[in-house]
Amino acid sequence: MNPDLATFLPASCELLAFGEPAHSEPVFARVRNELFDRLTGLGFRSIALETDRVAALAVQDFVHQGTGTLDAVLGEGFSHGFGDLEPNRALVSWMREYNETRPPEGKLAFHGFDTPTETMNAPSPRSYLEHARDYLGLDLDLAMLTGEDERWSRTEAILDPAMSPGATPEAERLRTIADDLLTRLYARAPELIAATSRTEWVRARTRLTGGLGLLRYHKQSAEPLERDERISRLSALRDALMARNLLEIRELEARRGPTLVFAHNLHLQRGPSHWELPELRLTWFGAGSIGSSLLEDRYAFIAGSIGRSEALGLDSPAADTYEGALQTDATWSLTRADAIPKSGTRSDIRPETGYFPLDPATVDGADAVLHISDASRV
Repeated sequence: MNPDLATFLPASCELLAFGEPAHSEPVFARVRNELFDRLTGLGFRSIALETDRVAALAVQDFVHQGTGTLDAVLGEGFSHGFGDLEPNRALVSWMREYNETRPPEGKLAFHGFDTPTETMNAPSPRSYLEHARDYLGLDLDLAMLTGEDERWSRTEAILDPAMSPGATPEAERLRTIADDLLTRLYARAPELIAATSRTEWVRARTRLTGGLGLLRYHKQSAEPLERDERISRLSALRDALMARNLLEIRELEARRGPTLVFAHNLHLQRGPSHWELPELRLTWFGAGSIGSSLLEDRYAFIAGSIGRSEALGLDSPAADTYEGALQTDATWSLTRADAIPKSGTRSDIRPETGYFPLDPATVDGADAVLHISDASRV
């Protein structure tokens, strides 16, 4: 399929979000690479993935300047194990090759927009805060307040409120210090940028706000709430931080062109996100819901959809489902959301795969749906 992408994008689009219905089906990342290649011809100059923003700085250095090696940045520059995925290796390699012959203003930029958090763990904020401290040239013993990093990163610190360091007097002190560091960073911006560069100042801010985000995440994990509400609030906080990161990325890329964003549909859809398991019922606003509210017509969302997938244990969808209505003989197809007939939600799924089928709310909140009829053919 070779749809004219320009016909699916509003002229005002600055942030084009392309979602996948499951992380465990790599075909969407391969199609993402093809989309990004085409979008560069429409003026896109950056891509943002669902991976830790701070870690992704190493990938940006590689694709821009060739700093490090491909294997090293795949290991260090991705969180959540995404550096092991072949399509991400192909993307980073292609971006480096593309940039080698371009002037600085024409080079493609790589961003992460996630935090390094998981439902089961989150790291210590120490290294994030120490970078900002050192950039500001201050003498602060932050390690005395954070203690051992394992104190924060252990599973119990997230799953058991009583074991979380997030509400301790030391954590409260760290949050006060981090807020003060951020104020100093802005107050001294002219001096600091003149002495280093705007890029280094932005990177200090990125690490500092990343550390503040972790402190807030740990603070939330210390709240003694009923489990569904507790994990819903942690999910909401993570997506709020993701949305903030996307807005900052757009601030950086505004003069260079639009940005392609790639993540799970749950993070990018316009409506509330819901996740129901036998033991959990979660509801929160995702980064797309927050970002689209703030960016309005500058945000566009293409929902990812799959018909058959061996990785997800999916056979052909029933004809009365959204996926069934979208099945074609094409490799992949792009359909305007308002042209898709009202249909049912498929039920032949295995929840443990992390797959979420199309439903009315997702389709109604999308600008278009990219459907892959059979993953084995892409």
